Amino acid sequence: MAGAPILFTPRLILRLPEPQDFEGYAAFAADPETMTHLGGAMSRAVAWRDFSLRAGAWTTRGFSMFSVIERDTGQWVGRIGPWQPEGWPGTEVGWGVSPQFAGKGYAFEAATAAIDYAVDILGWDDVIHTIAPDNLRSIRLAERLGSSNRGPTQLPPPLDSFRVDAWGQSAADWRARRGQG
Repeated sequence: MAGAPILFTPRLILRLPEPQDFEGYAAFAADPETMTHLGGAMSRAVAWRDFSLRAGAWTTRGFSMFSVIERDTGQWVGRIGPWQPEGWPGTEVGWGVSPQFAGKGYAFEAATAAIDYAVDILGWDDVIHTIAPDNLRSIRLAERLGSSNRGPTQLPPPLDSFRVDAWGQSAADWRARRGQG
């Protein structure tokens, strides 16, 4: 995609998904613990469709989750970024990190860059994160990002049976926290 965004943080590169990312994505999607709150573990074939869906959203929506790459090693870390498929309850910046990269602050670093992108480049006035009430790691990350729990929300089918809360904040609040407001 010509003119595709590439974001750099001190330790990470956020860019559009590329074919070589699929091996990392497939391992991420197959891990039952990682996928507990992301729809459940996926077979390789289902992971390919999910990977392609997210890559294709860049064309159909003009935004989607970035592949997050560790700068020092070139390894695929996870997928983080703007997400709003048809029927979604808001303009979300979501995240998912492979287990070997969890606990290193990468999700916070990448989510910060992705929220900046959503607010400053995409012009979003509001950002949410849909989080299961028992997903304590994601709740802590949302709080660290400055989001608050707005209460239960509804995902579209086939995800409508999952109980999630909308955590979020306005772009004005985000900018104020970042010292940009």
